[in-house]
Formats: sequence, structure tokens, C-alpha cells
Amino acid sequence: MHKLFILIMLVSLLPSKGAARELLLSLDDAIAMARVKSVDAAVALDELKTAYWQWRSYRADRLPEISLSGTLPSYSDRYTSYMNEAGEYSFVRAHSLDARAELSIDQNITLTGGKISLGTSLDYMRQFDEGYSNRFLSIPVAISLRQPIFAANTFLWNSRIEPVRFQEAKAAFLSATEEVALTTVNYFFTLVMSRENVAIAEQNLSNADKLYAVAVEKRKMGQISENDLRQMELNLLDATSELTDCISQLKSDMFALRSFLDLGEDVEIVPEIPYDVPKATVTYADALDRALANNKFAKNIRRRQLEADYEVAKAKGDMREINLYAQLGFTGTDRRLSDAYRHLRGNQLVEVGFAIPLVDWGKRRGRVKVAESNRRVTESRLRQESLDFNQQLYVLVERFGNQQEQLSLATRAGELAALRYNTNFETFLIGKISTLDLNDSQSKKDESRRRYVNELYKFWNYWYQIRSLTLYDYEHCGDINADIDKLCRM
Repeated sequence: MHKLFILIMLVSLLPSKGAARELLLSLDDAIAMARVKSVDAAVALDELKTAYWQWRSYRADRLPEISLSGTLPSYSDRYTSYMNEAGEYSFVRAHSLDARAELSIDQNITLTGGKISLGTSLDYMRQFDEGYSNRFLSIPVAISLRQPIFAANTFLWNSRIEPVRFQEAKAAFLSATEEVALTTVNYFFTLVMSRENVAIAEQNLSNADKLYAVAVEKRKMGQISENDLRQMELNLLDATSELTDCISQLKSDMFALRSFLDLGEDVEIVPEIPYDVPKATVTYADALDRALANNKFAKNIRRRQLEADYEVAKAKGDMREINLYAQLGFTGTDRRLSDAYRHLRGNQLVEVGFAIPLVDWGKRRGRVKVAESNRRVTESRLRQESLDFNQQLYVLVERFGNQQEQLSLATRAGELAALRYNTNFETFLIGKISTLDLNDSQSKKDESRRRYVNELYKFWNYWYQIRSLTLYDYEHCGDINADIDKLCRM
């Protein structure tokens, strides 16, 4: 009856083999799949593409820009106000057609923060009143300069900030791919542990069933007490309950990994336990050097410091505003288009505009003080974040170094616990030890096996954390990199 009950319970919980498709999956294959198909990987790639095109936009700002603008046409037939020589206003009829086109080449000047332009334009006006007269105004060539005098040089500051920002974005993408691997490790080993628990529970159930059958026969011969027999039956029921719980948890963990890897629900993943771990010696000094050279954190620190300095420079520049505008070129006008380009005259303009507050009750100076105060706050935060980052890396490297020894100890402890349980199991069958001793050795065996899998998980977890922080592959001795241009153009 007990065996029939157990069989019914297990059949109701186990997945249908006819509908499921087994997939033998290694940790490396799972990570490679996650880096391509997971939502986290897609988000990381989209963020990289955003930063990439922002970088391209910054680069484009440093190149000449060719633009064509115009009004084709502007028709007017209305009354407008007019003031005569006596200062009297009246309304006159304006009936005209205007058109204008301008072609210009603009170049930002990084060194000074100004802009220089080379342009040409043509204006046309036709008055429908008084004989339909035409007028043309041409500027064949004109060079103009717009230059702020004391304002912060935005172009120069951007040339310092934007390259650091893009380097930060690239490092953030590489770190994100390693964090995807870290998430995969978590899902993968959760499933591994669930399968181990099912295997342990199945073995315990088989042993409990065998022990109960032996106990029944021994009770008939009077070799054990009724209490021991009931204890064996209770162990059998506990083993059955444990197995059903483990199978239910296995289904849940299987679904989580399938969802993360974007696999169909008809796939039954069989994870291969990665027993072979990479042999690598990681020192704190080496890890710190590589992290400061490669990790997004170092770039983030540099960028935020530059941005704080820029805000101070901008606030100081806003205390007074002086702009220079100069234009040099030629212009001509006539009723005929060809003549408008023949009789040219000089077209020069120099204009200096300024806005200097005489009394602003300390408003602009206050902005400078706020910017300087914010910069000091930023510097303090950056120092604290640097200390926290260094501490985090130090603890991680120490734990990783210790984990290799812990894994070796867990391996040996599991072997000893399994030998002890097998010996106690055979000894119990001949009545030499009690059920308490047998249960204790079983618990130690199961605990040792789970501990080994957990220590193996910790090793891979620490391994990918170190890769994420240093962006360095200690197994193959090389920086972790990617073809950013190719990825962003996909």
C-alpha cells in the first residue's frame, strides 16, 4: 500500500516526458545564451546604443555643418502702419512677394567657444503696386564670427566630459554583460540545487522504503520494538513529503531559468554541474589597478568631477555677459538678378553687446557660491564612494581566495559523509546501530552534498563579480572587451 501511494504521488508531480524536450545545458552555454537572449542583455545593449549616438552627436558638433535655409515665398497683401517725415502715422497698402535663400557653413571653435560661418544669400522682392517692380539683394560671400568673451567655453568643457562619458558607457555595458552572467549563475545553481534536492529526496525515499520493509520483517520476528517500527514508517512518510516538495520547487526553478533564457515551456533543462573551476590567483593590488583602469566607476568619478567644475565655471561666466559679433563680406542690389552680383560694395559689421548687472543683490555671486558648495559636496561623496568601492573589492578578493579552499574542504567532507552513511545503512540492516544514528548520518550526508553545491555556487558567483568589477579575464589573462561599433550598428 505504501509503495502504491508513493507511486501515485510521484506520477502526479513529475513532468510529462512525451511533451518535454530535454536540453543538456552547461554553465558556459547558459551564460552565452543569456548574453544574447535575456531581457537584461537587451536593456544593456539599448543603453549602450543611446550613449553611442550621443557620442556621435558630440563628434558631429565638432565638424562643419552645412545648412540651407529660406523662405519660398512670402506673399503679403495687407495694410501696415507707416510714419511720414512729420511723425504722423497712417495706414498704407502693402502688396508684395518676398523670397529668400541662404547657404551657410558653420564651424564651432572648441578653443574659444565661438562660431565662425561662411555664407551666401539672395533676397528677392516684387511689389505688385506701381508697375510690378522687382528688387534683388545679394550677398555673394560673407564671413561672420560670434564669440562670447567671458562665458564658460561649453565646447571646450564638452571635449573633456563627453569622451569620459562614452568610456563610462562602454565600461558600463561590459560590466552589464558580466552582471548578466552573474544573474545566470544564480538561476543556474538554484536549478542545480533543486535537482540535487530531488535526487537526495529520491534516494532517501528509496532507502526509507527498504528500511521500513526490513523493519516490518524484524518486528514479526520480535527483533525490534513497535516504537522503532513506527519510527521507520514515519521516516517513510517524511521522505515522501520531502520528495513532493522538492519536485514542486524544481518545477518553479526550472520555469525561472527558462523564462530568463527565453526558452519554451516544453524545454526541460538538465544543468551540467561545473565541477571544473578555473585556477587563478587574484591579489587585491592587481584587482584594484585593473578596476581603476577598466571599471565604469573610475570613469564615473572623473565625469562627475568635471561636471562639477563646469558648473562652477558656468556660474562665474554668467556674472557678466559680453558677446562679439563681426561680419565681413560683399553685397549688391539691383532690379535685375545679374546686376545684383556685378556692382558689389563692402558689407562689414562689428557689434559688441554686453549685459553687466549693476545691482542684483548678490544673486549671481550666490549662484557661484552654490556651484562651489555643490562641487565640494560632490568631491566629498566621490571620496567616500572611492573608499567604499575599494573596500568592496578588497572583501570580494579575500572571499574569492578563501573560497577555493572552502570548495576543497566541502568536496572532502561530502565524500566522508557519504561513506559514513553507507556504512551506517548496512550496519543498521544487521541491527548494530539505532535509528537515531542512521538518521544523523543521513542528515550529515544530505547537508554535505548541499554544502558542496553551495560552495561551488559561491565560487562562480565571486568569479563573475570579480570579472564585472575588473573587466579582466583572469583565466585567459586579458581585458574583457567588445566591438562597440559593430554592436551599435546592428
